[in-house]
Amino acid sequence: MDLEAEQILDALDENQRAAAQSLLGPTVILAGAGTGKTRTITHRIAYGVVRGDFSENRVLALTYTNRAAGELRSRLRSLGVQSANAKTFHSAALAQLEYFFRTLYGVETPRVQESKAKSIAAAAAGLNIKLDPNALRDLAAEIEWRKYSMLSMEDYVEALPNRPSIQGISNNRIIDLQNAYEEHKLKTKQIDWEDVILLCSGMLRAEPRALAQVQQQYRFFTVDEYQDISPLQQDLLDTWLGDRSDICVVGDPNQTIYSFTGATSRYLENFSLRYPDSNVVQLSKNYRSNPEIIRLANRVRAHQNLDALEASRPIGPAPKIESFNDKNEEAVWVAKQVKSALASGTRACQVAVLYRINSQSEAIEKALADEGLEYQVRGGQRYFNRPEILSAIRLVRAEASMPSGKPLYETVTALVRSLGWQSVMPDEKGSALERWEALNHFVQIVDELGEGATIQTFASEIEERQRSQHEPVKESITLSTIHAAKGLEFQVVFIVGATEGYLPISYAKTEEDLKEEQRLFYVAVTRAKDLLSISWPKRDPEFSRDNSPSRYLSLID
Repeated sequence: MDLEAEQILDALDENQRAAAQSLLGPTVILAGAGTGKTRTITHRIAYGVVRGDFSENRVLALTYTNRAAGELRSRLRSLGVQSANAKTFHSAALAQLEYFFRTLYGVETPRVQESKAKSIAAAAAGLNIKLDPNALRDLAAEIEWRKYSMLSMEDYVEALPNRPSIQGISNNRIIDLQNAYEEHKLKTKQIDWEDVILLCSGMLRAEPRALAQVQQQYRFFTVDEYQDISPLQQDLLDTWLGDRSDICVVGDPNQTIYSFTGATSRYLENFSLRYPDSNVVQLSKNYRSNPEIIRLANRVRAHQNLDALEASRPIGPAPKIESFNDKNEEAVWVAKQVKSALASGTRACQVAVLYRINSQSEAIEKALADEGLEYQVRGGQRYFNRPEILSAIRLVRAEASMPSGKPLYETVTALVRSLGWQSVMPDEKGSALERWEALNHFVQIVDELGEGATIQTFASEIEERQRSQHEPVKESITLSTIHAAKGLEFQVVFIVGATEGYLPISYAKTEEDLKEEQRLFYVAVTRAKDLLSISWPKRDPEFSRDNSPSRYLSLID
């Protein structure tokens, strides 16, 4: 075997190695939390390239989040794979739409709307319906579910009686609003993100030349987090694949937590039925969490038929389960524990407080602020929307069009110095420090590109990151819903508000809903590496009621 190829495999354990060596034909990797799935699929791609089985520019690695796509690109580059494509389904589909609309039809693609809320509000106004922010959000989610599930309006009408209700809106009005929403998009020449995938698949099937070109371009497919695929995304994947079967999918049924968006694990679970000759590999050795956390995680798994996680790290502190009189007392305790962790040397970016819904963060934010601790709420201001970053991007684009020939680091630092950046962190706090940190992250991207990168390479990387919102990690405590924390890991994790009504959420009624809530709890637990605390308030003064601990805590006992 080639020495370089052998070195790539040396970084893997036995099961990971087996997955990496399964290069041609269908492969399914069932990867438990923290078992190194990203390492496995990136090493598999690199191994295939070094062996010559893969042409790296014909590789397409797909995932669902911008951060995950950026992580795949970064890891592939570190393994010497420079031109393999790692994209979200949406970014891959949009790039193809934009290219073929220009080359085939001579027109630009319709503009992708920033959010559904404005279009829904306009549609509602046309029907003389007033919607509050919660109803707008719920209706947007319902539209996404319908379209990701590939339901026509006729099919949706039949499914609607079994869907969660939207407060204050009758089923008939929900239908009217959805039809009006689609009409508003047509009038304003806009499309939503579901339309991007739908249009791409439809265009490729209607245009044999375009389909042939795409299938010539992409030959080897990898799909990360395959348990999260929707029927709409699977339809596009099938279009890209055609009658070929060089596909590797990786996922974990225990981490299926997005069914409310139309995602389903059935494609992962039935992969071997669709491809009877597929190679099935299970990854169960966890490299993330200490054995005590792994023991707890195995108790709360919803899919007990899969291999249990195996701990590989030394013994560590047992998880804590704490109860408090109310959420304010809980928040104060969490803030003091966070302060203690930081004082003992834990970096702020390695601490997270997780909760079920966004409104649970308010008490935590106040308690952290009272302790003088900086935090970031996931879903806050977007990095690439910051004025200083937009200015830096404009300067880079201008420089890339007329390069000076200077080394990349020298070029980029000169550009950001013109915006007020300096190499030393300023003494000021607040907005001045945030501005410096944002520009400093911009400079650090140069280091991630490695040797040989040019200003044109840098400009392309920035454009891809801006398009996919692949944002840098900020050096501060993370506050996040459990859904938004999926795919992340932290040394210290606090799961707060673990009561009936939140975990599981109050509107989870069916057995299927409750299993998803259990999987959500499993995802929260498995974010922790070293220290895990789960807490719940006994009393909810806001609604003058007593709380009960989450039923999932009984699985731990």
